[in-house]
Amino acid sequence: MRSNNKAFTLVEIMIVVAIIALLAAIAIPNLLRSRIQAQEATAQASLKLIASALENYGAINSDYPTTTTALMGVTPPYLSVDYFTGTYNGYTYTNSLASYSYLITAFPTTGQPTMASFTITTGGILTRY
Repeated sequence: MRSNNKAFTLVEIMIVVAIIALLAAIAIPNLLRSRIQAQEATAQASLKLIASALENYGAINSDYPTTTTALMGVTPPYLSVDYFTGTYNGYTYTNSLASYSYLITAFPTTGQPTMASFTITTGGILTRY
């Protein structure tokens, strides 16, 4: 007499696990690549925003600021987010400000070797390296 069990066999379960593993192997690298691209796009947009604030300040005051507090310490502020303290979306920002020029750099935080670094210089010239 044959029993009428309604359960999955070990082979069926192994096939399902193999299919899920295959799908994960395809999807996870694409997801990570998309995340890196989004972080890089945010860093570039942040640098453009900082450059715009510096250019606006320079147009009004005839010189660029020599400190970042000059951008945020007025009402209304030229820059509403302080990108230069801590990390922002996987990047740390450094600056070199002078009354006649500026250089802002976005470096990926440690542990993110595949992300690019970016700089923006006087006049809003963005460079990837």
